[in-house]
Amino acid sequence: MNIAILNSTIQLENDRVKLIPFESERNEELKEIIFSPEIWKYMGTDMKTEKDFENYVTNTLKDQKNGICYPFLIIDKKNNKVAESTRYGYLNSISQKCEIGWTWYGTEFQGTGLNKSCKFELLKFGFESIGFRRIQFSADQENLKSQKAIEKLGAKKEGIFRNNYIAPNGESRNDVYYSIIKEDWNALRVENFREFLSR
Repeated sequence: MNIAILNSTIQLENDRVKLIPFESERNEELKEIIFSPEIWKYMGTDMKTEKDFENYVTNTLKDQKNGICYPFLIIDKKNNKVAESTRYGYLNSISQKCEIGWTWYGTEFQGTGLNKSCKFELLKFGFESIGFRRIQFSADQENLKSQKAIEKLGAKKEGIFRNNYIAPNGESRNDVYYSIIKEDWNALRVENFREFLSR
């Protein structure tokens, strides 16, 4: 496993989307899309003020520095706009696994095909360049839209983690967990991501 590659500058790209390191001056552009309440309903945090945004950026970069995650900005290549943020999180070099998540899209970019394009690049790089043996995903038990998007990737549903996080109102929330493992990847990339393989 080449975990050291996560200490370098990673840029991933296909015809539809470009992923660049979160540590970019372009993270300021997230302010144009980040304050929609719909985005944060199942994210375990609130995003209402400029201070909330500053804390989000600071904490994301701090977690990256501490080796907890590798975050990206997602650029929609159709208009060169920052559309979202996502990351490799819960990095675990001993067990050779991570979670792709903390993903959110501005409302104008939802349902446009960006998610599948983005996830293909993250999965491909994760399995083929970093060498993860397991990549997992999670979604709030009530967030059926996110669960459906994860299932479209071909991820296997594994179960429910009860009281997995605490919402801003103090309520305990359940998450549904999914995974793709390295033994799945070769077949899954052909079955679910065929449109990207000929490019």
